[in-house]
Amino acid sequence: MAKSLFEEMDGKYERQGDYLIPCIALSAEEEQPIGIWGQRHLDYLKQCRKVTYTNLLTSGRLNAYLADIDRQAQERFERLIEGMKQAQGITERLKEENALEWIGRLNNIRACARGIVNEEIIFA
Repeated sequence: MAKSLFEEMDGKYERQGDYLIPCIALSAEEEQPIGIWGQRHLDYLKQCRKVTYTNLLTSGRLNAYLADIDRQAQERFERLIEGMKQAQGITERLKEENALEWIGRLNNIRACARGIVNEEIIFA
């Protein structure tokens, strides 16, 4: 009996009753921590980019890809916040003088920065 392409590539089969099932396992991938940005991008891939998600998962590169997206998004988020704080004149002095205004303005900046990061990196 001629070997199948799977067997020629050193693939093995496992007998399950009357059937031969290929023994397939995903390649081991180094676990890296994934933050909130990486998790949001993972949800986006699963819902809107299923082919990309499947390709990354089966190639063993999904975790590294998500960790990189998370790092890029976090760095962009922090740069945006610092730039907007400087542009709007939000300082520690304002924090001491009027804490509520400082919190409100900082929350507004964070919301704007979150929207920009989502549009540029997470949902792109």
